[in-house]
Amino acid sequence: MAKRKAEVTMRTFGIYSHWDPQSKELPAFRESTTRIEAIVGVEFGFVIHLEGAKNQLLQYCIDHPGILDADGNRRPPFDGSIYVKQNVWNFYLGDTIWEPIKDKVGNWHLSASLDGKVVAEKTFELFER
Repeated sequence: MAKRKAEVTMRTFGIYSHWDPQSKELPAFRESTTRIEAIVGVEFGFVIHLEGAKNQLLQYCIDHPGILDADGNRRPPFDGSIYVKQNVWNFYLGDTIWEPIKDKVGNWHLSASLDGKVVAEKTFELFER
């Protein structure tokens, strides 16, 4: 029997409440936008809804505009992977703004992939007033 294709939809994107990665709860959705003022503590990203992807490897990437490490070198994109935990599952991919703000301003490209195929992506423009 052929394996059923996973269905992935983007539920929300934009600004969220603070996310606690230790909690099972997703952050609360606040505002739909891709243009975000870079203020310390602002949480942004997207939530995707997956069905029929249990035990598949979900890979994610947050490509930032040029966050610097302690030596002043550009950090690589933040990436990782996680196995889909349930047949019907919601996943939050996002980040928050911290000091210094200057290296957070610009385009952030967030993406999620299953089996090497991008299933969700969004670019956020962070700006300073």
